[in-house]
Amino acid sequence: MATFSESSFDSTIYATFRPTYPRSLFDFIFRYHERNKGARWDRAVDVGCGTGQATVELTPFKCVTGVDPSSKMIEVAQGTLEEKSSSTGQLKYVHGSAENLSFLEDSSVDLIISAQASHWFNWNKIWPEVARVLRKNGSAAFWGYSKLRFTRYPSLTQQVDAYVEGIDPLNSLGPYWEQPGRSILDNHLLDVSEGNEVVPGAFSDFERVFFTGDHYPSLPSPHSVIMHKKMTWDDLLSYLNTWSALHTFRQHNPTDAENPRGNVAVRLWKDLMEGAEREDGRAVGGQDEVDIEWPLAMIMVKRA
Repeated sequence: MATFSESSFDSTIYATFRPTYPRSLFDFIFRYHERNKGARWDRAVDVGCGTGQATVELTPFKCVTGVDPSSKMIEVAQGTLEEKSSSTGQLKYVHGSAENLSFLEDSSVDLIISAQASHWFNWNKIWPEVARVLRKNGSAAFWGYSKLRFTRYPSLTQQVDAYVEGIDPLNSLGPYWEQPGRSILDNHLLDVSEGNEVVPGAFSDFERVFFTGDHYPSLPSPHSVIMHKKMTWDDLLSYLNTWSALHTFRQHNPTDAENPRGNVAVRLWKDLMEGAEREDGRAVGGQDEVDIEWPLAMIMVKRA
């Protein structure tokens, strides 16, 4: 995804304010991995690892590698790792793409994951690489989360959707998302082909799992939302500033910052706070906390 590699993109802010993934998500993946007799725990790889938020959770494996095409993301991930004096060498980061895992030998990996990156992949290239590097009974889990939701304020959903999906080039991010990646994410990875369609017979299992609660009732058998975060309203604004489409919006609209109500992200933020104030019947400040949740979709496969 090109935006994250640009020199003007702040990877440190990205690492600080992006939501993290609950331990229950990784426990779910690990249970899936050990479902087949003969599952091993030697090597795990996180493709499109970004700043390593998910990579560091793969502790049951003896050797863990994070891979990302953005050298800036790898730099932040490596720096975070080096700050931990207790680092044992279990974890390392590699600059590279998910579509080319040539540094890995055939049948050498037990688990592959990808967190909030798989909607950018070329799946005609990814599936053959996954099939090549996974051991028999090895597993893979790819997931992505869609638009944020306010747990206590469902009435704010319409404003979030208008900001993310709207067509107004001066007041929404809709025209500035890199496509088709964003559409694939918003459609809960349903547009991603099944592995055996690309590499016939390579995989013994293919599952789609939706931790989306009642946000998208048309999805089959949705589980409860498991990705939550309590943050201050000020931190929410910082999170909004990590969005790739906002970075592109600013490049196309350099005078937006002169708006008397603030830039486009600040305007949304203020509107959301005002909506919360109307529901609560009291003033809301930047240091007040708000509960955010993200519907999440996952693809899981096993190597035949």
